[in-house]
Amino acid sequence: MPQERVAFILIIATTDVSMIPGTTIAGATPELTMYTPAADAEFLINGKCDVIKGVPITPDGIPSPAIISRASLNLTGLPTFVLNAGAKVRPLAIPFFEVGGEPGKDIRSGALEMNVMERILNNSMRLGEQLSRGFDRVIIGESVPAGTTTAMSTLVALGYNAFGKVSSTSPDNPMELKEKIVREALSKVSDEEEKIARLSDPMIISASGIAQGFQGKIVLAGGTQMTAVAALTKKLAPMKLKDMEIWTTKWIVSDKSSDILGLASQIGVKVEYSPLDFSKSKFEGLRVYEKGYVKEGVGAGGLSLFAIKMGFTIENILKEVEKVYEEAKNEKI
Repeated sequence: MPQERVAFILIIATTDVSMIPGTTIAGATPELTMYTPAADAEFLINGKCDVIKGVPITPDGIPSPAIISRASLNLTGLPTFVLNAGAKVRPLAIPFFEVGGEPGKDIRSGALEMNVMERILNNSMRLGEQLSRGFDRVIIGESVPAGTTTAMSTLVALGYNAFGKVSSTSPDNPMELKEKIVREALSKVSDEEEKIARLSDPMIISASGIAQGFQGKIVLAGGTQMTAVAALTKKLAPMKLKDMEIWTTKWIVSDKSSDILGLASQIGVKVEYSPLDFSKSKFEGLRVYEKGYVKEGVGAGGLSLFAIKMGFTIENILKEVEKVYEEAKNEKI
């Protein structure tokens, strides 16, 4: 693996689903979820945020998994790119790709117009083709608050049994609320061709586009949201599935309120997971990951697993994560 030319790309987006109370804790308030993707991207690249102060946090003050991703990138030195697929708040302090996307609306009233979806998909495919010229493998991460709800609606729209199977940033997965939202959204879509545009999100569409255009190995670094990317790719370019894997965290795989392995099995995509463990961390904000908070995001599972495949130990990664976290806390002050 080390001799491969590998790059990491973080795709950011928002939808108005995260404004529905109770759907996500990927931000201190529903309104702040609109800032989370841009803040994650800035923190990943710069180690600090400009769109908000400090580190993106949950309402309980638990830090974004961007700290795991940044620590892993510090160790591996992977080239890193950010793609804005449709975020309401754009990063201020970093360069990023644009694919002509727009923020998704509430899926109950239709997330995207068809022409916007097609533009995101086609431009992302072109980007995937260009990345192929410099890299053998691309690791794709995401930051999309409430993205598991749009992942569920995408999977169900594509014919998969996804009810009760997607994960959550909270240990108390609001599955009934997600299912209610998705069923209402599904009931309002009659045109088969418009299903994905109306029920998905910009990240899923863009990630699938990159995967379709990229001529090499594809790692979807994330949780149950990435099963929706794999499913959409299988629908649009089934031959690409053989080059695709999902790399996630042990916290997602062991989550009893979701079923990433079951979803992946339905689709036919392989799953690997990082055994990263925070139980011995000196910081409470990290130890609570072991209690089911946050679990995944910003490519944390895929990037830490890549670091392990390069020869870094769990202890090496934890030490670097704690260093990044401590620097971020000092930056906030």
